[in-house]
Amino acid sequence: MATAVLTPEQLDGQASRLHDTQAWQQIVTGWEHTVPEPAPRPAEPTYARPAEHADPPTAGQSDWRSLLSVPVDRLVDDALRTLPVAPPHERPLPGRLGAVLPDRVHLWRRVGQGDLRPSTHLGYARQILAEWGWQNTPYRLRNARGARCVCGALISAHRLGYGSLDTVDRSGAWLITELRAQGWPGLIGPWNRHPGRTAADALALVDATIRRASLAGQ
Repeated sequence: MATAVLTPEQLDGQASRLHDTQAWQQIVTGWEHTVPEPAPRPAEPTYARPAEHADPPTAGQSDWRSLLSVPVDRLVDDALRTLPVAPPHERPLPGRLGAVLPDRVHLWRRVGQGDLRPSTHLGYARQILAEWGWQNTPYRLRNARGARCVCGALISAHRLGYGSLDTVDRSGAWLITELRAQGWPGLIGPWNRHPGRTAADALALVDATIRRASLAGQ
């Protein structure tokens, strides 16, 4: 099984191009807003008593009765969108030695692994940054200690078996979406190595991106 040749710089460029596409903008536009309520549809009376003798609904009754006009698939979709992304739990990361070993040593971890949502893939990238460390060397996958930059953590998560290359691109595009929301106009790499940047900043960025992608159903 060949290791995919993808560098942090290439990932940064691919994620930026994906973010700029019209299709991606349709995905992220209005993700934080609730879909407008459908117009209420007339329903057949279900009360045993005639409608003119029925008691007026109380405030609490109005709340649940209004749900009767919402399609079931809409209720399920809204419930799923509010669920937080599950933390990584399938397999622990290799230890400190594993952080500095060549990626080909870990290729067996990809065997039999399915694809993931970007929010879940980002969760593994966060675990890599937290356990293996963060570094800000320009577009280096890792330093001598095995620490990763933000883009390097995304790539390492893929090489460890978490998510496809397409998922890596989408995770990067979600990171750029979050950076735009925070006012950063550039790519992930320049943000990562900006003077004064810290590991806590990198983890906070990934956390915010996980929330954004998870709430959007991704």
